[in-house]
Amino acid sequence: MKIWTSEHVFDHPREMVTTAAMQKYPNPMNPSVVGVDVLHRHVDPSGKLHSQRALCVEETMELKSTNISFTNMVSVDGRLIYEPHPQHPGKTILTQEALIIVKGVSLSSYLESLMASTISSNASKGREAIEWVINKLNADIEELTASARGSIRAPMAVAAFGEK
Repeated sequence: MKIWTSEHVFDHPREMVTTAAMQKYPNPMNPSVVGVDVLHRHVDPSGKLHSQRALCVEETMELKSTNISFTNMVSVDGRLIYEPHPQHPGKTILTQEALIIVKGVSLSSYLESLMASTISSNASKGREAIEWVINKLNADIEELTASARGSIRAPMAVAAFGEK
């Protein structure tokens, strides 16, 4: 068994990072993932969302994943936790971990370490994808803001020219 962990601080508020995380796929950093399906979700009586894809509690978003390919040989259970940085408002901490178990193969420890290295590399691509989505969301916000300003000014300009 091999356990891999990582922590990363995004220079963005939790709300923006978790919104980006929910829209992470598809992205150009990992073109092999074309989307994510939610298999089951419900809201409990206290208002918490439970999902096989995500669990949202207060200001923490936790994503869990389990591989479904080659489960008789390899088991990978992943977990990502997004939460506000305790000392730096406006920043978000991402903690990642993966439990890797290779079964019934000689050199399983070596293969688990190799998989942990691959997961670490993919985690870096995942963080790049979050930044890409955040930049895209910010560009969309700027475009909507500019568009809204233009539509507010346009009627006033027409009224001003119409009075001559």
